[in-house]
Amino acid sequence: QVQVAESGGGSVQSGSSLELTCTASGKFFRVDDMGWYRQGPGQKRELVAEIMRDNSANIAASVVGRFTISRDNAKNTIRLQMNNLGPADTGLYSCKVDVEIEYAFGPHYATYWGQGTQVAVSG
Repeated sequence: QVQVAESGGGSVQSGSSLELTCTASGKFFRVDDMGWYRQGPGQKRELVAEIMRDNSANIAASVVGRFTISRDNAKNTIRLQMNNLGPADTGLYSCKVDVEIEYAFGPHYATYWGQGTQVAVSG
């Protein structure tokens, strides 16, 4: 079993900041990629930012310069610092976790999603 815990969402005004955190726990060999996705009203779910074990990252063009993603491998945790938020950032933010699971015949890979945390930006 793998659990994905998310926190940090809320309702704020334009120009405000929020920090989202995501932690993976359970039985697995290790966490590989972790990332945040969001889905706004009438929009498809899109990648916001993802980060690998070596700290290489992919960040959506719409948030570059405003959002920063980081991770702590020892804690299996990622953080998304979101600054200068605007209405376009409104949506359900969900954490995606890729893990390696050990089996007798070799490693297996699986993806898990958190329930999501809501971000609402007004003004």
